Amino acid sequence: MNLRLLTAGESHGPAMTAILEGMPAGLPLDAAVIDHELARRQRGLGSGARMQIERDSVKILSGVLAGQTTGAPIALLVENDDHVNWKGKPVAAMSAPRPGHADLAGALKYGFNDLRPALERASARETTMRVAAGAICRHFLAQFGILVGGFVRAIGGESIQGDVQDYPACLSAPEASELRCPDAAAAERMRACMQRAIEEKDTLGGVVEIFALNLPVGLGSYVQGDRRLGARLAGALASVPSVKGVEIGDGFAAAGLRGSQAQDAICLDSGRLRRAGNHAGGVEGGISNGQPLVLRAALKPIASTLAPQPTVDLAAGVETHTNYVRSDSCHVPRAVPVLEAVTAFVLADALLEKLGGDTLVELQVRFAALRKAQLADLSLDDSDKVWWA
Repeated sequence: MNLRLLTAGESHGPAMTAILEGMPAGLPLDAAVIDHELARRQRGLGSGARMQIERDSVKILSGVLAGQTTGAPIALLVENDDHVNWKGKPVAAMSAPRPGHADLAGALKYGFNDLRPALERASARETTMRVAAGAICRHFLAQFGILVGGFVRAIGGESIQGDVQDYPACLSAPEASELRCPDAAAAERMRACMQRAIEEKDTLGGVVEIFALNLPVGLGSYVQGDRRLGARLAGALASVPSVKGVEIGDGFAAAGLRGSQAQDAICLDSGRLRRAGNHAGGVEGGISNGQPLVLRAALKPIASTLAPQPTVDLAAGVETHTNYVRSDSCHVPRAVPVLEAVTAFVLADALLEKLGGDTLVELQVRFAALRKAQLADLSLDDSDKVWWA
């Protein structure tokens, strides 16, 4: 791994922090690049009251001088505005774990005498710093023409019908919608579904589609399982709170196809090798194949519902019901920039692995020299060979 990311901080503590190590020197960077993505993370229909309190803005503490990265670790800080409402005040004990959260598992693992430490660190507030670091990664990728985008494909039982054909348009079109859905008709159905859930004191999950355009051939490798690009991407998406399923390309739908239906035929077009489709979602054998990368993440509904859920008061030893803790009614639209960010991190890491080098200039020279999907870039012959003497 060429890039390393560590985040720290509690949801209601003074600040969230991150250190991103491995970014090459010479990348133009200022706080505005990061703040743009942080603002996107705060927008979206279904957001809870917390987003009316926080006004996330990053402070770059190290690794950037005179507007350029230096190659040193980049330290980032985002203050929690809500902290002033908690500092110095007694906080009621939490002893009734909420189903679907880390409360009970965290207490059993770490031996807490109060559930709050698990809640504070397991909170999706941590994704603030993954978006901040991911903003740097996507800015780095853009220097090579690689673009990462995403949109809401489904909320509750309502979804976009069929495949999205115009991914370039989806780099900007979803932002015009509170639901981050590029299909206006589907967005209205999702909105109505969300309103019904809110009226019934419930929450909704959904599906987010992430894509990357202009990836070169050759990111990742099949030589070891942990170097496979698909495995790295799936792990990154699954690390985001609430994600319970990940698919690449046709994903689970491919399980219902025959082999003859599920492949992307290889064609020759004026010396260039092209594909007749993109069932694979841009990844074959753990390696990017030059097609658009297409990923989907399924997010379960937010576990904190206005309607109380059955649980056990661990201090009193009796069955009871949960108390409501402030949260979103639907987090799917806000998950889009988070999932884009973790995807950008993996792709930036894979690109650095492929190219090597300590400066942006070095990397750009090596990127220009990469093999393209052309016959002229290959040196195959048709002679028989003895592979094992």
